[in-house]
Amino acid sequence: MIHMKRLFFFLFSLLLATVASAQTGKKLSAKPDPAKPLLSVEASCGKCKFGLPGKNCELAVRTGMDAYYVQGASIDDFGDAHDKDGFCNAIRKAEVQGEVVNDQFRVTYFKLLPAPKKEPEKNNTGN
Repeated sequence: MIHMKRLFFFLFSLLLATVASAQTGKKLSAKPDPAKPLLSVEASCGKCKFGLPGKNCELAVRTGMDAYYVQGASIDDFGDAHDKDGFCNAIRKAEVQGEVVNDQFRVTYFKLLPAPKKEPEKNNTGN
Protein backbone atom coordinates (compact mmCIF):
# COMPACT_ATOMS: atom_id res chain seq x y z
CA MET A 1 0.00 0.00 0.00
CA ILE A 2 2.82 2.45 0.87
CA HIS A 3 4.58 1.61 -2.40
CA MET A 4 1.40 2.46 -4.34
CA LYS A 5 1.19 5.83 -2.59
CA ARG A 6 4.81 6.57 -3.43
CA LEU A 7 4.28 5.51 -7.05
CA PHE A 8 1.16 7.66 -7.31
CA PHE A 9 2.99 10.65 -5.79
CA PHE A 10 5.92 10.19 -8.19
CA LEU A 11 3.64 9.98 -11.24
CA PHE A 12 1.60 12.97 -10.10
CA SER A 13 4.81 15.02 -9.60
CA LEU A 14 6.04 14.00 -13.04
CA LEU A 15 2.74 15.05 -14.58
CA LEU A 16 2.89 18.47 -12.87
CA ALA A 17 6.46 19.03 -14.04
CA THR A 18 5.50 18.13 -17.61
CA VAL A 19 2.51 20.48 -17.62
CA ALA A 20 4.58 23.32 -16.13
CA SER A 21 7.32 22.97 -18.74
CA ALA A 22 4.77 22.81 -21.56
CA GLN A 23 3.15 26.06 -20.37
CA THR A 24 6.39 28.00 -20.18
CA GLY A 25 7.42 26.96 -23.69
CA LYS A 26 10.75 28.08 -24.99
CA LYS A 27 12.56 31.03 -23.50
CA LEU A 28 12.78 34.42 -25.11
CA SER A 29 15.76 34.97 -27.33
CA ALA A 30 18.33 37.48 -26.08
CA LYS A 31 18.81 38.79 -29.63
CA PRO A 32 16.32 39.35 -32.43
CA ASP A 33 16.26 36.90 -35.32
CA PRO A 34 17.59 38.77 -38.38
CA ALA A 35 15.34 36.68 -40.63
CA LYS A 36 12.15 37.92 -38.93
CA PRO A 37 10.67 41.40 -38.87
CA LEU A 38 11.24 43.48 -35.74
CA LEU A 39 7.98 45.13 -34.68
CA SER A 40 7.66 48.37 -32.71
CA VAL A 41 4.69 48.02 -30.38
CA GLU A 42 3.12 49.45 -27.27
CA ALA A 43 3.30 47.13 -24.28
CA SER A 44 1.14 47.29 -21.18
CA CYS A 45 -1.45 45.48 -19.11
CA GLY A 46 -4.12 44.19 -21.47
CA LYS A 47 -6.88 44.57 -18.89
CA CYS A 48 -5.86 47.87 -17.25
CA LYS A 49 -4.61 49.85 -20.24
CA PHE A 50 -5.84 48.22 -23.46
CA GLY A 51 -9.34 47.22 -22.29
CA LEU A 52 -8.94 43.56 -23.21
CA PRO A 53 -11.29 41.09 -21.50
CA GLY A 54 -9.95 39.19 -18.52
CA LYS A 55 -9.88 38.97 -14.77
CA ASN A 56 -6.12 39.26 -14.19
CA CYS A 57 -3.40 41.70 -15.10
CA GLU A 58 -1.51 40.20 -18.05
CA LEU A 59 1.06 41.50 -20.51
CA ALA A 60 -0.30 42.62 -23.86
CA VAL A 61 1.05 44.32 -26.95
CA ARG A 62 -0.72 46.75 -29.25
CA THR A 63 0.11 47.76 -32.77
CA GLY A 64 -2.26 50.22 -34.38
CA MET A 65 -5.76 49.35 -33.22
CA ASP A 66 -5.06 45.66 -32.54
CA ALA A 67 -4.06 44.46 -29.05
CA TYR A 68 -3.17 40.91 -28.05
CA TYR A 69 -2.29 39.15 -24.82
CA VAL A 70 1.29 37.88 -24.91
CA GLN A 71 2.27 34.23 -24.67
CA GLY A 72 5.90 33.56 -23.77
CA ALA A 73 6.51 36.49 -21.39
CA SER A 74 4.87 37.54 -18.15
CA ILE A 75 3.78 40.99 -17.03
CA ASP A 76 6.17 40.75 -14.05
CA ASP A 77 9.19 39.75 -16.18
CA PHE A 78 9.90 43.48 -16.58
CA GLY A 79 9.43 44.71 -13.02
CA ASP A 80 6.43 45.16 -10.75
CA ALA A 81 3.38 45.78 -12.94
CA HIS A 82 1.86 48.03 -10.26
CA ASP A 83 4.85 50.37 -9.87
CA LYS A 84 4.51 53.98 -11.05
CA ASP A 85 5.97 53.06 -14.47
CA GLY A 86 4.73 49.44 -14.39
CA PHE A 87 2.51 47.98 -17.09
CA CYS A 88 -0.71 48.53 -15.12
CA ASN A 89 0.02 52.24 -14.85
CA ALA A 90 1.91 53.05 -18.04
CA ILE A 91 2.02 52.12 -21.70
CA ARG A 92 5.62 51.49 -22.77
CA LYS A 93 7.31 51.09 -26.14
CA ALA A 94 8.90 47.74 -27.00
CA GLU A 95 10.53 45.93 -29.89
CA VAL A 96 9.22 42.41 -30.38
CA GLN A 97 9.27 39.42 -32.68
CA GLY A 98 6.64 36.72 -32.82
CA GLU A 99 3.35 35.90 -34.41
CA VAL A 100 -0.36 36.08 -33.69
CA VAL A 101 -1.78 32.59 -33.09
CA ASN A 102 -5.34 32.02 -31.84
CA ASP A 103 -5.74 35.72 -31.04
CA GLN A 104 -2.61 35.81 -28.84
CA PHE A 105 0.85 37.13 -29.63
CA ARG A 106 3.42 34.33 -29.26
CA VAL A 107 6.57 36.29 -28.53
CA THR A 108 10.07 35.00 -29.31
CA TYR A 109 11.94 38.27 -28.66
CA PHE A 110 10.91 41.16 -26.39
CA LYS A 111 12.94 44.28 -25.65
CA LEU A 112 11.34 46.90 -23.44
CA LEU A 113 12.60 50.33 -24.48
CA PRO A 114 13.61 52.90 -21.87
CA ALA A 115 10.81 55.06 -20.55
CA PRO A 116 10.96 58.61 -21.86
CA LYS A 117 12.55 61.04 -19.45
CA LYS A 118 10.07 63.42 -17.92
CA GLU A 119 10.96 67.09 -18.02
CA PRO A 120 10.76 68.90 -14.71
CA GLU A 121 7.63 70.96 -14.28
CA LYS A 122 8.11 74.67 -14.90
CA ASN A 123 7.00 77.11 -12.27
CA ASN A 124 4.54 79.42 -14.02
CA THR A 125 4.43 82.24 -11.48
CA GLY A 126 4.90 84.93 -14.14
CA ASN A 127 8.22 86.23 -12.76
